Amino acid sequence: MSRTPRLLVLALSLAIGSWTCAASAAVKLPGIIGSNMVLQQGCMLPIWGWADKGEEVTVSIAGQTVSGKAGDDGRWEVKLAKLEATPDEKPLEMTIKGSGDNAITLKNILVGEVWVCSGQSNMEMGIGAAKDAKTEIAAANYPSIRLITVPKLKAKEPATDFKASWAECSPKTISDKGWGGFSAAAYYFGRELHKKLKVPVGLIHTSWGGTPAELWTSKKSLAAVPALKGMAGHGENSHLYNGMIAPLIPFAIRGAIWYQGEANVGRAMQYRELLPAMIRNWRSDWGQGDFPFGIVQIAPYDYHGGIPEAELWESQIYTAQSLPNAGVALTMDVGELKDIHPKNKQEVGRRLALWALATVYGEKIEYSGPIYKSMEIDGDRIKITFDHVDGGLKSRDGRPLNEFTITGPDGKFQPAKAEIDGSAVVVQSEKVPNPVAVRFAFHDTAEPNLENKEGLPAAPFRTDNGLPPILVEKPGSAGIKLKTSK
Repeated sequence: MSRTPRLLVLALSLAIGSWTCAASAAVKLPGIIGSNMVLQQGCMLPIWGWADKGEEVTVSIAGQTVSGKAGDDGRWEVKLAKLEATPDEKPLEMTIKGSGDNAITLKNILVGEVWVCSGQSNMEMGIGAAKDAKTEIAAANYPSIRLITVPKLKAKEPATDFKASWAECSPKTISDKGWGGFSAAAYYFGRELHKKLKVPVGLIHTSWGGTPAELWTSKKSLAAVPALKGMAGHGENSHLYNGMIAPLIPFAIRGAIWYQGEANVGRAMQYRELLPAMIRNWRSDWGQGDFPFGIVQIAPYDYHGGIPEAELWESQIYTAQSLPNAGVALTMDVGELKDIHPKNKQEVGRRLALWALATVYGEKIEYSGPIYKSMEIDGDRIKITFDHVDGGLKSRDGRPLNEFTITGPDGKFQPAKAEIDGSAVVVQSEKVPNPVAVRFAFHDTAEPNLENKEGLPAAPFRTDNGLPPILVEKPGSAGIKLKTSK
């Protein structure tokens, strides 16, 4: 064969090979979209991935078929119409089809409630490291609770994907890998919702121990707040938002729960700006409006610093009061003063679920312990009123109320006698004839015994912080009508 025919054959072979690769280029999906996942019921559902530039991609599920084209960057996205919750025994399949025979089939998909679960080590702490580990792991057989853990990743710019997959909740999957397995706080929260709502629950766990909130907040959001502007672009700030939150967006969710704050103790006034900025950041970028956001109050722990943690508690509560669709799960009675990782995550999860069931799903239940509302000076006494005391107040251990202090104009707080008066507490001290302010459980190692009749602990507070209580009733999303799988 002459040289020219040989070159012609080679060129033709390369052309055919190039055409074959183009025709069969794989449609790809992000890690958050896969078999065994839970899709959020009752809202439009973004489904996205990557393909060749200009390639048409078709997504089919539950009688729906929608199509879209990959852009110049290869990314495509479609939106499915709302789906109702699926019965546990009737999972769905989804087909994602590109050109030719290029297709992906996802199996065992359920539709229900999806929550993002984030924070630092107390969210990361797995079921195997928490209370009653062996018993709880053995009982964790809930095939309609689905779990996914986002791998730890610090990124200078927003990432688009991660390597992980959804799994049915079982004794194996709940205890596999990580620090004791899947997040205990997230699991107990999700388990309670599943039992009460009777729908599938998807839990997206994305946390990293020891991390401050600024790492979970985008550079743009930090720069937008004058008090936080200096944080934008500093060190590793925003790197966990980029690596562990951005790849989840815009996967449809109901809301988020957040268990963090220990790494920000000592910077409470800054946290009062930082935590709301982070929440607004997530909500804005997700594009689902002011989705529900539940905050876990970090538990009492001996920081050997007096009141820094108490100031952070104050900032957490203030954040929950000041933002729409936000709440706080109080934990004054479940801490371990010598262990920053209290093991009773069952109660943490239950209290988060109480908040969600009441404020998100419309159940008529008390979901919070007493939270300071107002004070009234009456001679040598101060009367404190609270929210969340419809059932009344009581002492948890039957002993006189503790952890109340009172001060006069000199600012020297004295131990005080405190007595329940209906839905209020009257505070006084013989050493303070002209009282002006009260503090309750306002130090790191507080172990107060005031609670409401539902057994939920009172929140710490001080009346002398110069900040008025938030008394305006916030708009909420209570009353969501759910299609259950009963």
